[in-house]
Amino acid sequence: MEMKKIFGYIMLLLGMQVHTSCESFLDRQEDEALTFDKVWETRTDTRRYWLTTMSFLPRDANDFSYSPWSGAADEVTVNQRDREFHTMTSGAWNPSNVPYEKMSHYYRGIRECNLFLGNVDRCTDPLLTETEKETWKVQTRFARAYYYFMMMRSYGSVFILHDELLDFTLSAAELARPRDTWDDCVDYVVGELNDLIESPYMKLTWESASEKGLATKGACQALISRLTLYSARDLFNGNKMYASVVNPDGTHLFPQEYDANKWKIAADAAYQIIDGGQYALYHSDNNNPYDNYYGITQETWNSELIWTTGADGRFYMGAFTCPTSVAGNSSWGFTGVTLKQVDAYPMKESGRFPVVDYNDNGTPVIDELSGYPEDEFAYTDWTYPAFGGASEYGLRTVKMCVDRDPRFYVSVFFSGSKWHHGSGLTLTSFAQGANGNVSDAHPKSGFMLNRFYDHTANSAEGSWGGAITFPTFRLGEIYLNFIEAVLECQIHGVAIPDNYKTLAMNLWKELRARVDMKPIEEAYPGASVEELLELCRKERRVELAFENHRFFDTRTWMIAEQTENGVFYGMNVNTMSQGDVTPDDFWQRTYSETRVFKKQHYLYPFTQNEISLNTQLVQNYGW
Repeated sequence: MEMKKIFGYIMLLLGMQVHTSCESFLDRQEDEALTFDKVWETRTDTRRYWLTTMSFLPRDANDFSYSPWSGAADEVTVNQRDREFHTMTSGAWNPSNVPYEKMSHYYRGIRECNLFLGNVDRCTDPLLTETEKETWKVQTRFARAYYYFMMMRSYGSVFILHDELLDFTLSAAELARPRDTWDDCVDYVVGELNDLIESPYMKLTWESASEKGLATKGACQALISRLTLYSARDLFNGNKMYASVVNPDGTHLFPQEYDANKWKIAADAAYQIIDGGQYALYHSDNNNPYDNYYGITQETWNSELIWTTGADGRFYMGAFTCPTSVAGNSSWGFTGVTLKQVDAYPMKESGRFPVVDYNDNGTPVIDELSGYPEDEFAYTDWTYPAFGGASEYGLRTVKMCVDRDPRFYVSVFFSGSKWHHGSGLTLTSFAQGANGNVSDAHPKSGFMLNRFYDHTANSAEGSWGGAITFPTFRLGEIYLNFIEAVLECQIHGVAIPDNYKTLAMNLWKELRARVDMKPIEEAYPGASVEELLELCRKERRVELAFENHRFFDTRTWMIAEQTENGVFYGMNVNTMSQGDVTPDDFWQRTYSETRVFKKQHYLYPFTQNEISLNTQLVQNYGW
């Protein structure tokens, strides 16, 4: 059989396994040995297998509307009925119906990584250099560590295969195994990544365009930073709710005693990146505070990006977040921003977060010092800011939408303003029957997600702009990881280096200065450490909005029962209008949807099929 046919057969088997789960994560390839030896005879086919090991990595830009990380978080509301995350937000999921189930996917990836690592040295093709081979190895090990991380953040502890090459001739029962503890999983992934950081074959940076997107030492450090931060938070640190989640031998899978020193570990992990000086917050050429933030997702491979899952086309992210008022987008613009997220953005002048709570009827409790208007829906004349290649323009709109943090305008588009597309500016209304609400393709909250559309391109003429390098890991996150960990160390009396507190506040100041916002200590003079921690969480919600953080933040902080449960409000999108007119009664807080979040929803359930096949696999709490 020709090599291409052999490799194609392997790919066919892999593809078949994506659509079947009868053999779980240990799907057997009983005839794999019959075709496997030839894979390692040439550099070309060995490289193909290496690319297979990497192919299980997500494409964050392409996955934007096909994962729950925004749609099932409290920052986004999607008005499209066939998205699986509606099952999650309604509370209707269970082990027999698990939306976006990825456990089997990532274990298949881990298996391919182990097969590659266990066999690549068999390739003696002189065209394959030692450097190239060792580079493929470290990239495969990074991918394997990332696959574990992706499962851990959803399922908690999993089972670690290490370098084991599974005997696929065994039955599923013989291959059954218990989960490793959470701390053992963290130690394994962090240990792997630290080894890779020390490897001479893991580079600091990639210069070649074809290699950009591969892991670097910084990517390893950033993954350690995020994982150790999650591990220090309440979900995985002394969570008594998980006391009953034990292996058959009685071993607790989640630590039952709170370990405050984990915050020092998280602070140190973030500090390693900051102190290394390899990355810098993105600033536009004109240092415009709006373009400074807009450019993070517009300038590919910019100085702030630590690792991205690759450069992807912008069509889906653009079309899903472009109103139907723009020609050529009559059925796509259904991705909205929740009113909770809108309310989260600080006021420009005071630098303070305006909404501190909600009354039972959904009206906000306002911080009087923030400058947010009590008459939030009264009209005022205002100048919409210039960014993304468009000039400023005069606008008459409600006070709710004026004088907010620059990050608000880059991220959120509101009814009665003009959508910028290339040389065009289209006045848009999200009232029913108006140009932005002529079908289900409208933001049901009345606010459109604005963050990822390329406003310099004219989508009305079929141009969606250049590629996007989604900020999977960026320096702004690492700043916030460090700030949170340092504040938690202070609260819990954990000893940290003398410079950590000063550095944390300076980094926070730098992050806000980029968008021309007051330092947090100036906006909140005399704030206690506990108050600063809460403010850090609010800053994180704004700075990292729609970058796949909020879903995991509310869960690892264990606040999702409050943030993602109950009635959600929006504007009155059902009020009738036509053309580009936003009527006065559009501007009222109106019931939008009800969401359900229960204690068992903090972690994904293992599927009933996995539980049936692996008798040692303990189900997560509440499922």
